[in-house]
Amino acid sequence: IIILEAMKMENELRAPRDGVVATVKVKPGNSVNQGETLVTLQ
Repeated sequence: IIILEAMKMENELRAPRDGVVATVKVKPGNSVNQGETLVTLQ
């Protein structure tokens, strides 16, 4: 559901279950921290 770029490498993050994205808590280009919620699923 998200591609996270770190040190010029792209890491694909997959949802742990089927669902619909309810909210996106970050914008493209934002820095994020470990453990931070990026999206929520319905």
